[in-house]
Formats: sequence, structure tokens, C-alpha cells
Amino acid sequence: MTFAPAPLPRPDPPPLLAMRGIVKRFPGVTALAGVSLTLRAGEVLAVVGENGAGKSTLMKILGGAFAPDEGQIAIDGAPVALRGVRDGRRLGVALIHQELMLAPNLDIAANIFLGNEGSSGLLAPLRREALRAGAAALMRRVGLSLPPTTPVSALTAGQMQMVEIAKALSVNARIILMDEPTSSLTAAESRELFAIVEKLRAEGIGILYISHRMDDVLRLADRIAVLRDGRHVGDLPRAEATHDRIVSMMVGRELSGRYFPERRERPPREPALEVRDLLVPGAPAGVSFTALRGEILGFAGLVGSGRTELMQAIFGATRALGGAMTLAGAPYLPRSTRDAIDRGVCLAPEDRKRRGLVLPMTLVENTSLPSLARFSRFGWLRRDAERRAARDEVGRLRIKAKGLDQRAVNLSGGNQQKVVLGKWLSMRPRVLILDEPTRGIDVGTKAEIYRHMAALVDEGLTLLMVSSDMEEILGMSDRVVVMHERRITGVLPREGLTQERIAALMTGSAGAAGGEETV
Repeated sequence: MTFAPAPLPRPDPPPLLAMRGIVKRFPGVTALAGVSLTLRAGEVLAVVGENGAGKSTLMKILGGAFAPDEGQIAIDGAPVALRGVRDGRRLGVALIHQELMLAPNLDIAANIFLGNEGSSGLLAPLRREALRAGAAALMRRVGLSLPPTTPVSALTAGQMQMVEIAKALSVNARIILMDEPTSSLTAAESRELFAIVEKLRAEGIGILYISHRMDDVLRLADRIAVLRDGRHVGDLPRAEATHDRIVSMMVGRELSGRYFPERRERPPREPALEVRDLLVPGAPAGVSFTALRGEILGFAGLVGSGRTELMQAIFGATRALGGAMTLAGAPYLPRSTRDAIDRGVCLAPEDRKRRGLVLPMTLVENTSLPSLARFSRFGWLRRDAERRAARDEVGRLRIKAKGLDQRAVNLSGGNQQKVVLGKWLSMRPRVLILDEPTRGIDVGTKAEIYRHMAALVDEGLTLLMVSSDMEEILGMSDRVVVMHERRITGVLPREGLTQERIAALMTGSAGAAGGEETV
């Protein structure tokens, strides 16, 4: 009797994506030092790390924006060379940036197929109809029920995110890289995004998901890759991952003590800024509140609740239509942002890259930008004094840079935010407005910024903090102003502050719109 040989076990298929020993150097710094990662089809791999750990550089290499100095990239086991973004798209790799790359003046269909429009001339009308039909099919796939002719400028942040995903699917992407996809989304929009990510995973698409939001990572990821100082320090399967374990791998130590700094009890303080019936363009009525000296006054609300517009009016970026304000007891109604700055009111905006910094400028130039008059004499800029002031802020805020002449564009997100803070702190303000102060910042840098905020209010500075991070609102605010549909629906003291009370006022379901709670 003869026996047929047992069939040999089939070898495992190669990973959809493999990066081996990736090294990337920039002048004076090694951004990636031998990073190796794999991604399988139908897997969500979260990539986490502090700002400056190398996450963005890694994504840009995969997207074709940068070439690695050393190492190899393989797709389906075959080595590939990514010499540009088009190479990445041709190989089925799509990158969705944190700052969405859409053209607001074009419609959805034009954005989805931008760069792949095809025919012009006599056939252009037929081609446009075909593109709109194709866009409609892709939009259905991501759950976006709008006409493809809708201008992108009319979309919410969540809808724009879906357009970006549809754009990736239009080039038959098999690997989608998502950089901080929920940073500008509401909770409801985030849930819609998670549903789409899970659908794409079921279709066999591999997703590299960068996020500082640990709850998102723990909810979505099949596996979590941790980067630290340009090195891959380990992977965690979802079943073994916890918030504390991920954070300790990211920072290389346990984050001891409270995440939010202890706040000292202070005696009653005098008002720093009083706002009375201030009418902002687009608001149905004026709003009123008082911010005390040495206080963090948090502003909570849903996207579109009017918080940012209110801060713009206080800062003089938009003109109030009515009402009054006092600053340290004196009448205050700024005619411009320069007027506000000269009076001691400064604003660190939500979008630090577009509105908070001049990215091609150096750390010194950005820090001194609003205060050049202090460093000028007879029309000449005193460079030594300018550099001394910048050096003081770098030391005070522990900004990590290779030198004072490093350009802001080459700093990590957390260090860019510190430069924005340093720029305004050098003005010695009375009131500092912080609009989403820790958005897109890692947990270690976030804890640092919280410590700086606590120290500033202990020195008597007043902080107006707009935040969509409920944990941040609860952990840092002395009192919370809640807004809904451009009205103040409540002012809550720290004692007894809960997420449920804030959420009820944010959604307008607590009644008594415009009232002040003192419980």
C-alpha cells in the first residue's frame, strides 16, 4: 500500500505592506532610525507616539512625499520605490492629511477626481456627467447622501472627511493612511467615521491610523505600533493594550501623579474681563459673562455653537455689532487685533499652522513677531535682544528644537503650539485666549502645557479656554461657560461639574437658555 505524501502547509501570504529598516535624516536630526512595520489586508494598525516621534515622517514616506535614506518598502512582498505622490496612488496608497487637502471652491465630484479628470474639449460634458455618476457611487459607499455638485465649502468637517475617503477609493486604494482623522470632528461625526473604517476593514483595505486619542485607538485598532524618538519600540495587540500601557511605551516612563495639575485654592479675585450683551455677527442675541483674574474659564459647546466667533470678537478680529466690555475696569472694545494686543488681550488660534505661525520663519522670528517694536531702536532691529527673548521662552516652555534658527515648519505639532504660546507670553498679556490648545498634541506634551497653564493663572493671568475635549474642560476649568446656537446656556462652577450637566446645556436640552447656574 502506498501513501500519498501529506500536502505541505501553504505559506502565509506576504503582508500587504512591509517597511524594513526605514531611516530618514534631516539636517541636524534623524527623524526615523530603522523603523520596521507591517500591515495586513483588512487590518487597522494604529501608529502612536509623542510629537516628534516620527509618525508624520513615516506617513509622508509611504505617501511618496519623502524618500527614505535607507530601508525598503514592499507591497504584497514586492519591493517598490515611491518617488512621488503619483507613485503611491498608482500602487494603491492614499494619504488623508490632518489638514484636509480639498479645494473649497470646487464641488464634491471635482474634488474626488481632482487630477484625474480626463477628457477636455468636445467630450468634456460627457466626461463631467460620468465623473458625477462615479462620485455619487463613491459617496454612497462612504455614506455621504449629498448631490455630487455640492460645493465643498458648504460641507461640515465630518462630510469633508468622507469626501477625502471617497477620493482615496477613487484610485482603488488598498492602503489608506489616516492622520488624526477625528481631530476636527464632533462625537457624532467620529462615530460615523468609525463605521466607515470598519466597513473598509471588512472590504480588505489596510488602514494605518495615526491618532493621539487613546479612546479612538483602543476602539478601532487591531494592533498598535508605538514610536518613540524615531524608533519603533513595540507593538501591542488590541487585547493587551490599555491606555496606561500605551502611554508608558510612548514616553518611556510611567506618567506619575495626576494627569491634570493640582489647582491651589485662591481667595475671591477681581474681574479681569467683563462682557455685557456683546452681539457677535450671526448671533441671535448678545452674550454676557465675567472672567476673573487668575482663572481658567472654559468654553464648551458643539461645533457651530459660536465659541470661536465670540473669541474673535473679544480679540478684535471681527467687530462686535453691539454691547460693551471692560478690561481691568476700563472700557474695552478693540478696533483691531493690534489694538487688542496693545491692551493685553492675545489669542492662540485653533489652526496653529495657518493662523498661529508663519511656517517658513524661524523660531526666533515667530516668537518676536507681535512684539518687534520692543526690539527696535531708531528703525533698527536689535537682533541680540530678540534672540535673548526667544531663548527665554524656549527655556521656559521647554521647546525642543535644534536651535533658535530652526524653521517652524520643521517642528513637531506640540513644539509648534509651544512657540505660539511663547509668542504671546512674551507680550505679558492680561487675558490669553486659547482656542483648542492641545488639539493634535501627544499626551506627554499635553501634560506639559497643562502645567504651564496652571502656573500662568497662579501668576494672575486670565485664560479663556475653548475646547472640544470634555476631559480637558473638566480637568482644567475653574468655571465653564456652555454655549448652544450662539447663546450662553449656562455658567457652571467647578464644584459638582459633570460631563452630563455640560452635555445637557451644550445640546440645549437643559432649558433656561441664557441662564447662569451657580450650583
